[in-house]
Amino acid sequence: MKKTAFNNIHKELKAKLVEFAGFEMPVQYEGILSEHKAVRESVGVFDVSHMGEVEIRGKDAFEFVQKITTNDVSKISEGKVQYSSMCYEHGGMVDDLLVYHCGDYYMLVINASNIEKDINWMKKNVFGDVKVIDISDATSLLAVQGKNSIKTLQKLTNIDLSSIEYYSYKRGKLADVDVIISHTGYTGEKVCFEIYMPSDVTISEKVWKEIFKAGEEFNIKPVGLGARDTLRLEAAYRLYGNDMDENTNPLEAGLGWITKLEKENFIGKDVLLEIKSKGLTRKLVGFTSNDKIIARHGYEVYINGEKVGYVTSGGPSPILNKNIGFAYIKTEHAKIGNSINIKIRDKMINAEIVKTPFIPI
Repeated sequence: MKKTAFNNIHKELKAKLVEFAGFEMPVQYEGILSEHKAVRESVGVFDVSHMGEVEIRGKDAFEFVQKITTNDVSKISEGKVQYSSMCYEHGGMVDDLLVYHCGDYYMLVINASNIEKDINWMKKNVFGDVKVIDISDATSLLAVQGKNSIKTLQKLTNIDLSSIEYYSYKRGKLADVDVIISHTGYTGEKVCFEIYMPSDVTISEKVWKEIFKAGEEFNIKPVGLGARDTLRLEAAYRLYGNDMDENTNPLEAGLGWITKLEKENFIGKDVLLEIKSKGLTRKLVGFTSNDKIIARHGYEVYINGEKVGYVTSGGPSPILNKNIGFAYIKTEHAKIGNSINIKIRDKMINAEIVKTPFIPI
């Protein structure tokens, strides 16, 4: 297994380590519930260095990123970040990602489990003067999330963090290390930052320790992959591999807002236009359940004895104190307020389709 530059720290903190996307990663430290609440109530820190970072350089970089992504890259300028997706020719999703406008080049941040696949797909579609450069192994990434993240980080940098708009970034120093500080995150917290730095162990450990020293007064906590999942689910953020994959398209996944069908040609556009014109046959919806059993990925969904879909993600909401999840449901049944039954082994549990996000964000 690969290890991030923070691996020794995770072991010192006695984190429960698991294999994830080829990396040894912390799933939890003191517990998912306390880590989840630390982010919602104050500040938590995630090692997300397993994510992939890819630079797109060359004079045709803009045209290339515009072709391979569904959102409109012309709408962002240097210093801005855009949420987007990439599709195959048949409309299925390659991945969801962030696009960073870095002036004369772009940085694409992709999902850890998709790095090799995504880069191979990008290289397959390269044209003109374009270089696809994988900098994943050279990059460490920390997510510092929650209302006190700004108070914590501001102690360590001369950058005015309050001046960084949502989905924007600035370059500068944090704890005397050259970094990119991005006002982004995967938790649903509006006060949220992601910090890109060199993957050198000494540098990365220094930044981690300085952040925790600065956040001590706010009871800052390290947060593992377990709480990362419950936090993203409460915010109704999709997870590639669960809620979307090569067999789902961004329209049915509820990502029409990042799928700009009016822009010039991008890979998958023609098929997505056809899908939209014919109408969706299924939709990704949110549901809640008061049953104690959690509905997990792949469980079948029924209405009046008819199978109408399947669960893609499920888990507890520590804030709502009930179980929540996503499911693909036949469009005619995908109405907010509808009661559904989810088959878990030999039992049917009751659930209700609800508006998302599950909590105010």
